Amino acid sequence: MENNTVRHILVCRTKAGVTPEQFNTFIAAFRELGTKIEGITGFEYGANNSPEHLDHGMTHVIMLTFVNTAARDAYLPHPEHKKFAQWFTQLGIVEELLVIDYTPQS
Repeated sequence: MENNTVRHILVCRTKAGVTPEQFNTFIAAFRELGTKIEGITGFEYGANNSPEHLDHGMTHVIMLTFVNTAARDAYLPHPEHKKFAQWFTQLGIVEELLVIDYTPQS
């Protein structure tokens, strides 16, 4: 059986001085996209805790799971995603952001 799932990974470095409240507001709004945009089947996030020191200063990971590539492709231009992205930019809590999408392979 072919796997069509797509993982949308965001790795970020938050700016100095970002409060837990600011970050939690951001996470809550991001999580809420799953209730507004069809095809999102999962949301996870966490703070970096790797002891390897290969993180290039990145502090957090956020992962959305989509049912398939078409769902991910529909998410990107979706009005709710665009609204979130504009708000997120204005929030100004992230210094650097890396986005990678992939289809899991075993």
